[in-house]
Amino acid sequence: MDGDAELAEPARLMGEPARAAMLTALSGGRALPASDLARAARVTPATASSHLARLLAGGLVVAHRQGRHRYFALASPDVARAVEALQAIAPRRPIGSYRESRAAARLAEARSCYDHLAGRLALDIADALVAEGSLAPLVAGGVGTLHGVRGPVAARLRLGDAEPGSRRSLVRGCLDWTERRPHLAGALGAHVLELLLTEGAVTRVDGDRSLRVDATRLAWLDAA
Repeated sequence: MDGDAELAEPARLMGEPARAAMLTALSGGRALPASDLARAARVTPATASSHLARLLAGGLVVAHRQGRHRYFALASPDVARAVEALQAIAPRRPIGSYRESRAAARLAEARSCYDHLAGRLALDIADALVAEGSLAPLVAGGVGTLHGVRGPVAARLRLGDAEPGSRRSLVRGCLDWTERRPHLAGALGAHVLELLLTEGAVTRVDGDRSLRVDATRLAWLDAA
């Protein structure tokens, strides 16, 4: 029988600014090489390697080798949810340039949160699914309920094609740190993001986890 959780251990790892920046960069769901993570954290390659070794030992990231490079990713959806939850209560960093302002605006509109969609677009989709009765209102951190897949938005998103994995929920609410409300996560959330990427309705942006939105390919959502 185990005792209470040792909350201080992951908190200590995540609380160091360079490691926090690396985890934030990885929360977009893509595996990144150490060089990219060093740039994201604004540290030298040697310092980045030291931080990544601690994150690996602490079970917050995993690594795999591809050619000459070693790529890192968050260890699990639980780590991604922890990062997103901390962002919801963290103070906001002041914006010091037009470039940073544009990046912040893109992140607020649409971004990847590990393997699912986040930002205003994610909330619009969740709200439309709830309004048509396909989805029960989401609770942050809670397992949700899919009522049906025949509503107009549910059918357009082909929700009937999504299947839960052996170790994950079909529907889960994930607290959106920019909107302060839960967006759609779980297997269904991953399905929606993959579909929108495949259709070109959203595209990834190099260098951060924001997504460019093609409004013309999402006109059906405005009519929902």
